[in-house]
Amino acid sequence: MLVIMQADTSITTPTAYLASLPADRKKVLTTLHRAIRKAAPKLKPGICHGMIGYGIGPYRTKSGCTGEWFQVGLASQKNYISLYICACDPNEGYLAENNRDRLGKVSVGKSCIRFKKLENLNLEVAMELVSETARCASSV
Repeated sequence: MLVIMQADTSITTPTAYLASLPADRKKVLTTLHRAIRKAAPKLKPGICHGMIGYGIGPYRTKSGCTGEWFQVGLASQKNYISLYICACDPNEGYLAENNRDRLGKVSVGKSCIRFKKLENLNLEVAMELVSETARCASSV
């Protein structure tokens, strides 16, 4: 059964999001937030679908669905931390998925990198992908 978590609508800024976290998660996500801001300073942070999004903007699917999503996302989930790298190359596929072997002891989907401890993530490679995502976003 799929369970969709409702976002806390009282959290409207990345600062409030980080402040709402338990101390251990707050430390890790603050470290990641700062690293993302350094790697992609032009991607403005905000809250999107209950998580921190960087470079939030509108999208339209081929079928005509519309909404807002981010280029890079950061979320504290119940059992892990998620870093979303929402960029792909039409010829080569998703950045996160294509760099799975370089990212450390993490679980990787098409655009989501999941891990329990910051030490398990190769932060240098992750921020390289964040920077590449920002470059792709600015060239669209």
